Order: sequence, then structure tokens, then C-alpha cells
Amino acid sequence: MRSMLDGCAPWPEEFADRYWAAGHWRGYTLDNLLRGWALEYGPRTALVQDGTRLTYANLNRRVDRMAAGFRLRGLRPRQRVVVQLPNVPEFVVTVFALMRVGAVPVFCPVSHRAPEVSRIVRVTEAVGYVGPSTYRGFDHRAMAADIAAQGPFLRRVFTLDAPGGPSPYGGLATDVSGCHYFPLSSVEAPPGPPLAQSADQVAFLLLSGGTSEAPRLVPRTHNDYAYQARAAAALVSLTEDDVYLAALPAAENFAFGCPGILGTLSVGGTVVLVEDPEPAACLAAIERERVTLTSLEPEAARSWLDVPPAIRADVSSLRLVQIGGVTPGRRETAERWGATWGCRLQQVFGVAEGLLTLTRPADPDETVLTTQGRPLSPDDEIRIVDADGKDVPDGEYGELLARGPYTVRGYYRAPDHTARSFTADGYFRTGDLARRTPDGNLVVTGRRSR
Repeated sequence: MRSMLDGCAPWPEEFADRYWAAGHWRGYTLDNLLRGWALEYGPRTALVQDGTRLTYANLNRRVDRMAAGFRLRGLRPRQRVVVQLPNVPEFVVTVFALMRVGAVPVFCPVSHRAPEVSRIVRVTEAVGYVGPSTYRGFDHRAMAADIAAQGPFLRRVFTLDAPGGPSPYGGLATDVSGCHYFPLSSVEAPPGPPLAQSADQVAFLLLSGGTSEAPRLVPRTHNDYAYQARAAAALVSLTEDDVYLAALPAAENFAFGCPGILGTLSVGGTVVLVEDPEPAACLAAIERERVTLTSLEPEAARSWLDVPPAIRADVSSLRLVQIGGVTPGRRETAERWGATWGCRLQQVFGVAEGLLTLTRPADPDETVLTTQGRPLSPDDEIRIVDADGKDVPDGEYGELLARGPYTVRGYYRAPDHTARSFTADGYFRTGDLARRTPDGNLVVTGRRSR
């Protein structure tokens, strides 16, 4: 197996061979997949946000030109670039453009501030930052400038201005620390020849859930993530007629690839982007765009159920709603959802490190109401263990462990975290308590006390 990004743990060769032989890994980079989708679905609508609509052909063209612009401004293969954008089309364009350069996007929640972002920059040695100029009253450009001044890594800041807003640059292209500033809208150039890349390289870095002083960054490869999104899309029978509402942050695994944005694009469907899961904007978007599928955390799902009559909308187009997360009262939320909205519900448990379990569309109601379903892949290996690391019988609770074709083998540049969170034989310790039902479904109840 070719060398991954330095600081990452590859899958052992025997496992990589198994995943290739099974057809899970197919050797296509995500940005090359986009080229194919643009050829296949060119005039279809790929992305929608408010009045903005991008076809597949236009999306690929913008990615090509932005990738050339990034190259022109000095970005090189394997360099890390923090991407901290809300749910706007530029998030998707930027991520694919960076991958097309061979750079590694680092997905960062737009809610993070200087302490978290500076730590991510230090751990990844990120040379670039892409974010809003200002967003909801916070000055992201000033934050990036402060981080750049601390040195020595961040040297290129690309900021997205609000439509019609004034440029914050005032003619300044470089500051005293040597950091260069560019409006993201200016980052384009005539595309050159495609860059040859390997699909077993890291496509992007996800931020792990949980709390930790040091960031735990998850290196997702083109092979493993393409498989996850493709398999999740097949599991929910996504087609080009589906319309996915990205209500949760696009920088999170759930919204990006479970099947989410990437899975929807893989079948020629349409992705509708909203910047907040609050009910008024989301329900209006569902009615306007005839959304068929969305993903929510339980808290957002409850807020949708409790909307006053004044902001209710026609949601008859919805066929499936995914509910993720493990919180008290989720059965009640699930029962109310079916009674109120009349569409199918899917329970999902997932981690940025990989493992994804889902109920199936044909499962009995009781399974959907009470479990988080079964693993996505036939090659997902699941263990449930006690405090001593010994497997517990089915029906008993223990810590959920997993390994498989889309579950990573370690964190990026975090050997101590990796040693604590992964077993010697490659299982990821999720830290979540779970039990297995007689029919093979998992019931996940929350974090194990340490």
C-alpha cells in the first residue's frame, strides 16, 4: 500500500487487499468522481441555496477554476488547509477544489473560535485557511490574522464576503507577518492538466466528536469515504430524483457523507443547503424544493415537531428522515415524528472515525423505534466488550468496538490518543455503551464512564 499522509496509520495490507477484493475500495479520488458525475448528470441541479442554483457541469467547472486558482496562489499537494465555512455552495466547491489540487481540507465547524482553530492549525501545520470574512457578528478574518501572526504555519487566508458586502482588504494583500489575503471569489484561473493522485491518500481531515484539549483529527481517505457515501446512498435507495436537505453543518460526517451531500451527488440528486436547522427556514425549503430526505439530531427533530401552526409547511415530499445521536427521549421523538409527519424514520449512529449503523427502510417499526440498526458494511467487524476488554454475551451492555473498510486505524499526528482509542489489532474504541439484540441490531445508550 502506498504511503498515506505522514502522521496517519494505514490499514494493514491484508485488510486493504480484502477491501479491494470485495469491491469496497475502487481507486477513484473524490474529485475524479465529481468529474464523472458532471459528465453523467451535467444539466441537472447539484446544489441549491436560496436563489443560487448550480448544475453538475457548473459545479465541476467552478471546482476546476478554483483549483487552478489555489495552485496559482501557492497551494501544493498534501498541504493542509482549514475550511471553516457555513452551509453555502462555496463549502462544497472549496473542498473539492482543494482535493483537486491534492491539498488536504481540514473540516472545522464555523462555530469554533481562536483557541480551537489555532490548535487545529498547529497540529496540522495548516498553510491555508478558508472562512467567512465575518459571520453572524464574528470577524473570522481578524481571527485568522491573529493566528497567522503567531506563526509559523498559516500563510494564506481566503475569505468569503457576504453578497454585496464591502471587501475587507482595503487594498492590503500581505500583512506584516507575511500572510497573504485573498477574497475567495478571486481564486480562479484557467484549469491545467489533471493531477494524478492515489485514492488511498487522505482526502480530508474530520474533527472527532467528544471533548479533548488537543484536537483529534480523523484522516479519511478517498477510497474509504467514497465507499461509505456510496453504500449509505444504496442503503436508503437514493436516486437522481431525490432532494437532500443539508440542515446540519456540512463539515460534520453525518451531513457530508451518511449519505448526505456526497451520497446525493453520487446518484445525480440535488442538495439543498441551509445554514441553520431551525424549523422556519428548513420547512420552507422542504416545501419550496420538494425535499425527499434529510438528517437531524434529536434536539432539532423535536424543535421541528413543536413548530407553531404559523410556520408549518407542506412536507408531503419527505420520504425519509434520519435521526442521529444518542439522547434521552429518542423513542418518544421517533414515535411523534411518524405520527406527525407521516414519513419513514431512520435511526443512525455514527462516528467521524468511521463506523455507521443504521436501521433499514424495511425494518419493523419496533426496530426503528428502539435500536440504531446494523452496521453499514458486511465487512464491518463489531465487538462489545467489558472493562477488561473481553467480549460480552449478546444482550449485555459493553463498550462498542469496530473496525472495517471505512473505519480509520488512528488519529492524525496524535499517537497518545491513538494508543488509547484503538486496540492493538485495529479496533476503534467508540467509548459508547451498546448491546446487541437477538436479531443483530445494536442499541447504543451513551458514553461509557471512564
